[in-house]
Amino acid sequence: MGDDHSSARPLRADARRNRERVLQIAQEALASDGLTISFDEIARRAGVGVGTVYRHFPTKEALFEAVLLGRIERFVADARGLATAEDPGKAFFGWFAKVVDEAAANQALCDMLESGSGMALRSGSILEDDFAAAIDRLLARAQRVGAVRPGLTGQDVADLLRGCLVAERRARSRHGAVRMADVICDGMRAGC
Repeated sequence: MGDDHSSARPLRADARRNRERVLQIAQEALASDGLTISFDEIARRAGVGVGTVYRHFPTKEALFEAVLLGRIERFVADARGLATAEDPGKAFFGWFAKVVDEAAANQALCDMLESGSGMALRSGSILEDDFAAAIDRLLARAQRVGAVRPGLTGQDVADLLRGCLVAERRARSRHGAVRMADVICDGMRAGC
């Protein structure tokens, strides 16, 4: 990824705070403004110099990717937290709907998926594997209790998630993605 500090010296406390602030502001700005937001505007909103933004994220793609990966890490963590839920069907469908709702509210995430810019999950990445495993775990449990139709695969679910976001972009309405998620969830239920 464009921002790997694992082999570098640990960041000073103030640099770490600045980096976290830039990420927070970038996440908010990308959600509302999409990919058109400039580094200058992100720096202004974060209360730091533009050089600080570039120091942590040398390219716009690196910053956007860090924001996107943080969002996906939260989706994976949510799925892991639901892996032992009492009602596997409710957990699966609730997680699916939450991912669609939150992703549809993020203009930049939708822009990235729509544009095919390559900033979305890179094939074979550890996070992609974690996301796929999280889907598979929730799906398998829901299928075992008969809540989700058999034969549906984790890749099918990932493609359906992506399709909901494309529907949102086409409709230019977050409600379009949520409505599409409802229709898709109904179609995934066992007995349909």
